[in-house]
Amino acid sequence: MAKAGLPQGTRDFSSEILKKRTYILETIKKIFQVYSFEPLETPAIENISTLLGKYGDEGDKLIFKVLNNGLNDPKNIEKSKKGFEDLLAGKVSEDVTSRALRYDLTIPLARFVAMNFNNIYLPFKRYQIQQVWRADRPQRGRYREFTQCDADIVGSYSLSCEAELANIYHDVFAALGLNRYELKVNNRKVLAALARKCGGNNKLIPLTVAIDKLDKIGIEKVEEELKANGFTDEQVQIIKKFLDITGTNQQKLDTLNEIFVNDEEGLTGVKELTNVIQHTKEVNISIDLTLARGLNYYTGVIFEAKAPKEVNMGSIGGGGRYDDLTGLFGVKNIPGVGISFGVDRIYDVLEELNLFPKNIFFGPDVLFLNLGESESSKSMELLKPLRKRNFSGEVFHEQTKIDKQMKYADRKNFNFAAIIGPEEFSQNMVTMKNLKTGEQQKILQSELFNFLSKFLHK
Repeated sequence: MAKAGLPQGTRDFSSEILKKRTYILETIKKIFQVYSFEPLETPAIENISTLLGKYGDEGDKLIFKVLNNGLNDPKNIEKSKKGFEDLLAGKVSEDVTSRALRYDLTIPLARFVAMNFNNIYLPFKRYQIQQVWRADRPQRGRYREFTQCDADIVGSYSLSCEAELANIYHDVFAALGLNRYELKVNNRKVLAALARKCGGNNKLIPLTVAIDKLDKIGIEKVEEELKANGFTDEQVQIIKKFLDITGTNQQKLDTLNEIFVNDEEGLTGVKELTNVIQHTKEVNISIDLTLARGLNYYTGVIFEAKAPKEVNMGSIGGGGRYDDLTGLFGVKNIPGVGISFGVDRIYDVLEELNLFPKNIFFGPDVLFLNLGESESSKSMELLKPLRKRNFSGEVFHEQTKIDKQMKYADRKNFNFAAIIGPEEFSQNMVTMKNLKTGEQQKILQSELFNFLSKFLHK
């Protein structure tokens, strides 16, 4: 007999948890739709060639590979052995694995746009709410299976897109009561200019990967990693000075303009940051030059949303511009920009700050007690039109002790118990007990809908 258990980094969700998660998801979805984004879903499994090489070496290591069928077929044994040897050596052999669980929702979006380019209108504004998987080390706020909520705009270079996405962050967090969130912003072009000051464009990836770990490992370990990747002591000092730039958003912009006065791409990045800051007056946004987001595909503005400081959680969302991502799949020069919400972390933050509204815990509307065959048949008859009018409820499944039925009503958090005994049955009445207040009254069965409407506001 198998021992009951879950794979590490995954979870079951009870009814109470799902109600809270649904509240978060519906809040986000509603705001996506208000900004006229349309829904999209893609498969959980992608071709491994679609995913590999898009997230950097660190990300590639976290992709869950799916083994091919028939590996133990005598015809495939030698190929399988060689494929597993390659895997152990850090290589991927399609003789062993040709598919993988999706790592995020952005690369599948780029693949979708490339495959359907002639059938979509640009700009293509889509939102996507689905599971993703990463072979990460599980810890608080970090899971191997989790939900991402993405909004992306494909087909526009306009910086108004970045401003719109920043405002979406603001609207969602305000709706969830996270008024003390922080939205950090930086620009990949600025980081590329910094890389050129430290030896050239080929330094960009190791630079951003190291800086992206700053919050996790601290500046000393970042220095060690930079030096291990070929940065000289002088270059490391340039990077440290860059990361230490402080002041208001405008002061940081002024400093960046001075530093990169002779770097055209760097100045373009500064202008893009300036534009976003100017068009997000209501948003709690600040330039954070330590923000790197180590994904290879970002090309311009990058975002990271932070939980309120009193919660030790860190990032609860992120994104950025990724011009020409569809070029990876043969469709060139299609710009894009997007953001993502970390639902699982947002859940933990709302839980810690006690921000879930009380009304999301309301249970079903009415439980008809089962007091006999004729009485339960009448209850079924009364319940049917209520359900058609969006009242939720059920008839208890068997005739048993009243105490047991009431415990069931309490466990499922019903609002009312409807009681039809022999007396009520003969008089076409029903006794309604308010399970929140304990009050009860007898009403005509024909008045049931009006009675529930009065109390439950439906």
